[in-house]
Amino acid sequence: MADDAAGGATYAAAGVDIEAGDRAVQLIKDKVRSTYRPEVVGDIGGFGSLFAFPRDRYRDPVLVSSTDGVGTKAYLAHATGRFDTIGIDLVAMCVDDLVCQGAEPLFFLDYIAVGHLDPEHISELVEGMVVGCRQAGCALIGGEMAAHPGAMEPGEFDIVGFAVGVVERDRIITGAHIQPGDVLLGLPSPGLRSNGYSLARKVLLEQAGKTLDTPAWEGAHRTLGEELLEPSVIYAAAIVALRDAVDLRGVAHITGGGIPGNLNRILPDSVDAVVSRGRWEAPRIFSEIQHLGGVSDEEMARVFNLGVGMIAVVPPGDAFRALDVLRDHGVRAFEIGSVTEGSGRVRIEPGR
Repeated sequence: MADDAAGGATYAAAGVDIEAGDRAVQLIKDKVRSTYRPEVVGDIGGFGSLFAFPRDRYRDPVLVSSTDGVGTKAYLAHATGRFDTIGIDLVAMCVDDLVCQGAEPLFFLDYIAVGHLDPEHISELVEGMVVGCRQAGCALIGGEMAAHPGAMEPGEFDIVGFAVGVVERDRIITGAHIQPGDVLLGLPSPGLRSNGYSLARKVLLEQAGKTLDTPAWEGAHRTLGEELLEPSVIYAAAIVALRDAVDLRGVAHITGGGIPGNLNRILPDSVDAVVSRGRWEAPRIFSEIQHLGGVSDEEMARVFNLGVGMIAVVPPGDAFRALDVLRDHGVRAFEIGSVTEGSGRVRIEPGR
């Protein structure tokens, strides 16, 4: 209807359905509550989210915050109609930045923008965030849903996440203590995570003419869409456990910029990181992109994580213990290189 009973224009006719928003909130309430930690105060519906800081657990706490999105991976979720995993990616992008500085994730908030507010669609998006928050051990304590009719088409969406964590001031991980001889441990990523999707889409969908509902490659047991929507591993809990078990000197989240563009962010000017490319096997999707697009080795390493989602730096005497701790937390890491004297550079070598 274009008008209300009095003949005037309505918000619903303009494309914003307030009742749909209310229904969406009802659908997600119990899911969101399932992530609550003891520090969460109150319930859904307030103008602000309340979280009682656990003062008894910290001597000199520092809050660490992060915000991120999922880039054009959201386009693939829209194209396939699968919205239940993209929220996991959103949480991963935020909380796995926090833990690079040694922070324990405390809580998470989200912002969802849609062309048309469909309660079931919102519920699926939030379901992924709930799963991600449970894996990270943080509470999903707030969020916002916004309908943007005219600016976005029905079915289109974008999501942004915000996370806050805490670390003792004297336990902040900066990379400043990394020294020659230290070991680089790679934490595996089974897919593209949430980076490089613009290049992946251009190569696979435009240049190669593939479709999302066909096998990812010849003989593959799942579709290209399923392969590209592989949810990101959330490393937060494993890294927090590693922080408490060994001398964890540096952590790099491998996102946009690949290994060279992220590992260098934690290196002192006096050392180099030497990554031996032959130490691990990258998931098949990367070789498909490189072959079909004629992408150079340098460009692949600069854009994609190549199967390594996080790198931890530990002294050689702690390497085996670190691998055991990570395995106990569901992450089968591997040694991918070492630290040498240098000038703050990352060198990727063919290795063995």
